[in-house]
Amino acid sequence: MTGSIRRVLVVDDSRLQRRILAASLKKWGFDVVEAESGEKAMEICQAETPDLILSDWMMPGMNGLEFCQALRKQASDNYSYFILLTSKSEKNEIAEGLHSGADDFLTKPVSSDELRARISAGERILRMQRELSDKNKIVSETLDELQRVYDAIDKDLMQARKIQESLVPELSRDFGSSNVSLLLKPCGHIGGDLVGMFSPGENRLGFYSIDVSGHGITSAMMTARLGGYLSSKHFDQNVAMEKRFNRFYALKRPEDVATILNARLIADTGIEEYFTMAYCIVDLRSGLLKLVQAGHPHPLLLRKDGTTEFIGQGGVPVGLVPDISYSQEELHLQAGDRLLLYSDGITEARLENGEMLDDEGLLDLVRQCDTGQSGKEFLDELYWNLTQIMSKEHGLEDDVSATLFEYHPD
Repeated sequence: MTGSIRRVLVVDDSRLQRRILAASLKKWGFDVVEAESGEKAMEICQAETPDLILSDWMMPGMNGLEFCQALRKQASDNYSYFILLTSKSEKNEIAEGLHSGADDFLTKPVSSDELRARISAGERILRMQRELSDKNKIVSETLDELQRVYDAIDKDLMQARKIQESLVPELSRDFGSSNVSLLLKPCGHIGGDLVGMFSPGENRLGFYSIDVSGHGITSAMMTARLGGYLSSKHFDQNVAMEKRFNRFYALKRPEDVATILNARLIADTGIEEYFTMAYCIVDLRSGLLKLVQAGHPHPLLLRKDGTTEFIGQGGVPVGLVPDISYSQEELHLQAGDRLLLYSDGITEARLENGEMLDDEGLLDLVRQCDTGQSGKEFLDELYWNLTQIMSKEHGLEDDVSATLFEYHPD
């Protein structure tokens, strides 16, 4: 007989019964090991687990039921098919044996034909069990390999996050008496939002809020690229500046900056990402602010007197349509006015009731914030208030970012 069963352990305190069973088993091609007691059988199983066990129920010392229970408690990679030999036929006794871990029963005296049939049934079960075990082992090894790959990716993403954070080295900076504060909260290790500020000289300031389409690695790579285009340290690389008279840098018009960035993205074949942007420049002496809005949420103007106003005309995202023209808006800020640029990760945050926060919800969050605190504290409180009302089940589903400009002329 061939298959999953090779080694059979026969356990019986009767030497004659063991020899009768062993003779049939050897004739069928099995390797047979004998034990005269449950204790001896356990020693054999601890040394090498048999494929099949035929054990008498009633034996002195450790009986067959106790032996079966002890065997099932033993840790082993191989499962032994256990047939209990008994003269018992009561259903409650059979149920007790099955509950103890036995797989099958044979009533003594054992019929040779029935024994062979039961062994064949056990062999089918063992074969399926071992096939399942092999598959589980493959699955386990695959999961271990995936875990190693995940750990490597996770390590890379942690490093990528540090690199991305380096794009925003300062979360708050004073420009004279005015201030720009930044908030950047990616929904994963890395994100597709970018905020920043730069000043080529006294009383001249540029700041922005950008949201790249999609999430994850590709969006983060795009933000790294945009961080170079709008560098606060390397003015010669900053597309929002131009050198004049070979002496100093000046800020380009916001609409021209959007046009330049759009042309660069459209020219890069194979890149499907685009981004929305709100970019402003401001003269800190006069309070004149110029804004271009390219598909980004409408900036929120917070006047010192407590009134609020969403400004901007919308516009087309950058990198989506070739040869598009952008227009800019102008407004005059008064001392104490604030301008909030933000990504749609705020206004489209899902609330506990399943709805999005939207513009009115943003206004409610702003009203809850202490207007007397610094810009950085204001943004931190705004974000905290958002986390308290958004869906706990879904959490942060999109990157959240914001740029707050506080105007205080010198």
